[in-house]
Amino acid sequence: MTPSQAPVRALLADGTTVTVRELGPADVSALLDLHRSLPVEDRYLRFFSTSTHQLEDFVRRMVSPDEPSHVVMGALRGDRLLGTASYVLLADTDCAEIALVVSHAEQTHGIGTLLLEHLVSLARDRGVRRFSAEVLAMNSRMLRVFTDMGLVWTVVPDGDVVHVDLGLEACDRYLDAVGEREAVADVASLTHVLRPGSIAVVGAGRSSESVGRAVLRNLVDGNFIGDLYAVNPHAKSVAGVDCYTSVTALPEAPDLAVLCVPAKAVPGVAEECGRRGVRAVVVISSGVDADELMKVMRSYDMRLVGPNCLGVSTSSPAVRMNATFAAHSTLAGDIGLVTQSGGIAIGVFVQPMAGGGRELLVGVATDEKFGPLVVTGLGGVDTDVIDDRAAALAPLSTTDADDLLHSFRAAGAALADADKESVRDVLLRVAALAAALPEVVEVYVNPLVVSEKGCLVVDARVRVAPARRTDPFLRRLRTS
Repeated sequence: MTPSQAPVRALLADGTTVTVRELGPADVSALLDLHRSLPVEDRYLRFFSTSTHQLEDFVRRMVSPDEPSHVVMGALRGDRLLGTASYVLLADTDCAEIALVVSHAEQTHGIGTLLLEHLVSLARDRGVRRFSAEVLAMNSRMLRVFTDMGLVWTVVPDGDVVHVDLGLEACDRYLDAVGEREAVADVASLTHVLRPGSIAVVGAGRSSESVGRAVLRNLVDGNFIGDLYAVNPHAKSVAGVDCYTSVTALPEAPDLAVLCVPAKAVPGVAEECGRRGVRAVVVISSGVDADELMKVMRSYDMRLVGPNCLGVSTSSPAVRMNATFAAHSTLAGDIGLVTQSGGIAIGVFVQPMAGGGRELLVGVATDEKFGPLVVTGLGGVDTDVIDDRAAALAPLSTTDADDLLHSFRAAGAALADADKESVRDVLLRVAALAAALPEVVEVYVNPLVVSEKGCLVVDARVRVAPARRTDPFLRRLRTS
């Protein structure tokens, strides 16, 4: 049958990736290589015989466009076929006979189960309602694959052969089983990111301003449990860690490489990591060609965090890894955080430096009719939970700022111990900015940490856009 579905990438139980796709006539050579590579015992379990007679004819029929009742799904890594799951429709029924073949060296990694999941989905879409299979009673591994799928099954022993029948309805039990297998694969795929046994920091400079040095210093100061290496062709050691001239020169292939090199060099260094056998890469650098980088990552089956990221960190006593350039490490605890938001990362890593105080928000929102509005109210986690804020038109006088500062509901409690003059100064400055520069269409300061000692801006965002300047004293209606 001619393939009709696009290839997909999927995780195996050991965390590695494969491409799953329907096979066609162009895959005959790969199918022959797979079947011919089977040891005698595996061949006997699949065909109930050790003979290879007529193998080529059998394989060609499997993927022939003249055999629409034959369907074959394959799992590939690169150009190498690792395993197949196939079915043949039984005449005048909604049932199909299935078979699985997995390269002996790749067994126990979940290839057969993954292929069977994809074959089940494809078969259901094409009107098949049941799978049947005949399995040798001694083939306990294959029987376990079928019975652990989560599908409704029946098994009928018949001498040396076991007849297996699988219903393809996506019941809750099946969906739960697929979800559990996916979770296992996800966790395994992140092991080298979150629990590496060894780390190499590539681009660890000697300068105190070097991002790579900051990452390396954090790993050293945090007492990382595993082996630690630095890559710098111009230094013997950085932060007390021996340097090597390249990733290739490292004494072992590290589980994780942290890249702090110029953007243009990242794909080449990632390629070197792949050739060396590195399993995961964190790219701190920004401005990287993402498409070129992803091509390298996929060709070597490496996991990627980044580019343009803060890094990764875990306080687990079994790892103690702070592979970030943040000035402070995260606190120990049971909560994990994955974020693409700089604001969230700043809140986790930077805000502990701010000290105590009450969190407010101060901002500017542009109204099409009235112009810039200055907004203030409760900030931090209270921003959306309580939604307590007030607004006034810019520009603001000192009196306007004081009135605005006391206009939101929780103002009395929030500002009880705060330096109100500092908060008023922030409001006046933000209002003046918005009034003077119409290109500033949004200002978002959140949180603004206020205390009796003053104010501290922890995170701020400013958005600008082209704007036509107008004479504020020209008489005109602001409505259409």
